[in-house]
Amino acid sequence: MTKNNVSAWLKQSARQLSSLTSSPNLEAQLLLAQALHQPREWLLAHPDSCIPDQDLHSANAFLQRYRAGEPLPYILGCQEFFGLSFRVTPDVLIPRPETELLVERALAWGITHPSGHWVADVGTGSGCIAISLVLNNPFFQVLASDLSFSALQVAKSNLQKHQVADRIQLIQTNLLPITAFHFDLICANLPYIPSQILSELEVARNEPLTALDGGPDGLHLITSLLVQARQQVQPNGLLLLEIESSQGDTATTLAKSVFPRAQIQVMPDLAGHPRLLEIQLLE
Repeated sequence: MTKNNVSAWLKQSARQLSSLTSSPNLEAQLLLAQALHQPREWLLAHPDSCIPDQDLHSANAFLQRYRAGEPLPYILGCQEFFGLSFRVTPDVLIPRPETELLVERALAWGITHPSGHWVADVGTGSGCIAISLVLNNPFFQVLASDLSFSALQVAKSNLQKHQVADRIQLIQTNLLPITAFHFDLICANLPYIPSQILSELEVARNEPLTALDGGPDGLHLITSLLVQARQQVQPNGLLLLEIESSQGDTATTLAKSVFPRAQIQVMPDLAGHPRLLEIQLLE
């Protein structure tokens, strides 16, 4: 594509994207805005502006990558979550709207427990859960863990971006760190897609497999975390774990086997699908 006028480039790009997305005009604007290092609103206010050759090359490259199947957040380098913007790279899972349910339930719990609390964010990835929690509850201190050093580097950049590095400690480890420390709240969006169906999904072609593959039944890491958490959660603590929509009954049975005296429920997401396993321990 050689059109170097904003309006013309957007028109031609939207036409090329019309078979790929339900919002081709918006996504064409986002790609061009990224290339020009301008807000999207600037494009709308300057439709007749010429696109410099170097920026035109970048815009065309972004368009080609998107048409080839690369997720838009990786091209833009950011994704919105819980009203905040987070840096994302192919080293981390792209934050999803359904995960906001976990943050909402954690914050609701925090309102009824208005004192200082230590929170674990297991498998933090971009850090979106941990950061959303501390920015919305002044009493939360978070230990955010991930096995991937590259993911933790992305999380670190987001901590600095949102100026919360003093309230979130990053640690490279598998699940919870081995410590005698007890957490009041444990949150986790761990890999939960069964291995045998993962290869059939579009998400597996672009996003890190280590953030998606949950083992044969999708519950391998969730099982390990529950067993580990039994020794590291406060007697009246809360566990919040995102699950796959078909795992509601299985995850509930699993949770009851590990925490037989806890109050356990599965919360649906906005689409009505089972999404969040809640385990409220009793004193």
